[in-house]
Amino acid sequence: MSTAVVVLTALFTAPFTGPATGAQAPCRPVEYHIAPNGADNGPGTSARPWKTIEHARDWLRGKRQSCDVVVNLKAGDYVVDKTIEFTEADSGKNGHKITYRSADGPGKARLLGARPLTGWQKHDDNIYKTKVDRNFYTLFEDGKRATTARFPNRRSDDVWAPYLTSVLKEPEKEAVQQWLYSKPGEWDKSWNLDNAQAVVWSGGSWSWFTDTVPIKNPSWDDNQITLAHWTRYAMVNSRGGSRYFLQNSLDFLDQPGEYSFDFAKGEVYYWPRGSIDKVMAPTVKTILSLKGSSPDRRVQNLGFDGLALQYSDFVNWYRNGWISAGDAGEPHKYPQYDRQIEMPRNRFGAITLTNSRNVDLTRLRISDTGFTAVYLLFANDRIRVSGSLLENIGADGIKVEGGYPGEGDVAGQNVFTDNYIHHIGELVPGDAAGVELMNTGNNEVSHTVVRHSARYGISLEVRPEVQDGDGYAHGNVFKYLRLEETGLDSGDMGAFYTYGVSNTDPHEITNRVSQVVIGDVIPDASMPDSGTRGVHMDAGGCGFAFDNIEVGKVTDDKYQSYKCNDVTNANWADGFDASKMEYDKIGVTSAFPYPIPA
Repeated sequence: MSTAVVVLTALFTAPFTGPATGAQAPCRPVEYHIAPNGADNGPGTSARPWKTIEHARDWLRGKRQSCDVVVNLKAGDYVVDKTIEFTEADSGKNGHKITYRSADGPGKARLLGARPLTGWQKHDDNIYKTKVDRNFYTLFEDGKRATTARFPNRRSDDVWAPYLTSVLKEPEKEAVQQWLYSKPGEWDKSWNLDNAQAVVWSGGSWSWFTDTVPIKNPSWDDNQITLAHWTRYAMVNSRGGSRYFLQNSLDFLDQPGEYSFDFAKGEVYYWPRGSIDKVMAPTVKTILSLKGSSPDRRVQNLGFDGLALQYSDFVNWYRNGWISAGDAGEPHKYPQYDRQIEMPRNRFGAITLTNSRNVDLTRLRISDTGFTAVYLLFANDRIRVSGSLLENIGADGIKVEGGYPGEGDVAGQNVFTDNYIHHIGELVPGDAAGVELMNTGNNEVSHTVVRHSARYGISLEVRPEVQDGDGYAHGNVFKYLRLEETGLDSGDMGAFYTYGVSNTDPHEITNRVSQVVIGDVIPDASMPDSGTRGVHMDAGGCGFAFDNIEVGKVTDDKYQSYKCNDVTNANWADGFDASKMEYDKIGVTSAFPYPIPA
């Protein structure tokens, strides 16, 4: 074994000897191997592979690199009990790349952020229970997300409705954000809500954001529930109540595929759809983390190809952003952006990148996440996500968080292409998007399908208060997109949405949108907000050129905008010429490596 290691070390550290002309010829990548039945004390060869990515990473760290390196993961399951972390010390060196790939084809090597739950005992005729040693906030059976037991029961597995609606108990309590009131008789006084949460489209008639908030205590005689944290908006707005449901009580567990968790006792209750032996509980919120120590010391020149990442966790409570400007408690040029950016506790994805550059995420299959699938936080550029299937995602598919405006343009020049993203926002339907770009520019989003979203397909946002030069969401290109089944449970939105991008006249055209097909945008009948749109250019949604856009049925206008954008050949205007639509190029390409989901 020691001889093999010496040989591999020599291969990795020896400089490449090229032809005498002085120009370095291409060299063959150095390859290593990992297998589920491997051993980390082995040489990492095909015959004697390593067992873990962590060991391969540590072995490569600090080595001199004169060729690309490929780490081959053989088909099988790799359980992730702790986030696999990469820092700048793990970067490819001397212009070469280190790629971790599924050796037997896309999706064959699976990184699982969950373990089976065992020790089940019958609680009653249908429900099982077991003791657990950790808390988690979503659950899966046989590759499908379980529903947290709720009241009222959801209509089907891929919708969020029906809901209850909060009421206004007294006129002076219209603005409350921590008290939820019901109609008399709507709640059952016998319910045990010790571990329960409320999931609320806060804002009354607005349907923009959802909050998931633990219940502090009910006051049954007052028809009042006090929440442990404030919601984003008030429970009542313009005399209209907020839609909500209650979840995570054993009293709500009344049908297959539902679970409840008694956190104090460490007990999980579940009514299986099939076999109780196929229940998986998350172990991590993030499976892969790529994080440089600063914007000047980035992790870079890495690739992850063909890997499947399945299962990750959510959080015990969620609210999108801070409630008021300055609530972050940090000095910023635009404290209003506190309301636009995720709070630190919610800045994560199944793959999280911070301070990174030149990273390729190709031919991935990411599924059953607790929150966002791919999350780019602050300083990230030249990141490529391509040929990937993202499905059954807790929040956004891909999110770029570009940092506070007016404090330096550190994120951009990313490419997101040939991706199929479907069933997003399963746990956070409010504000969810297939691709969400926040204060970031010079990105490309192309050849992408987004399907089944409560709110957006694609969004690009900054803030209306941001002055010219301080916002960085310019130079973006959106092309060959298909957005289907968006706006399923929200209003005052568009399948393609922008906000606060260019806020001052004149509005130079800096972002371009072309060859986009948007299907019907029809919300649930319970949705109380204003209508749905194909394209919604909200306040500051200016400086865009639209070319060859087709929108299906909507409940409001197909296109809503201030007079600050250029439109050529769109079907909401007279003279639309469908022959100019390149339908055969819209959506994923023929090179997409996975079967198209039904």
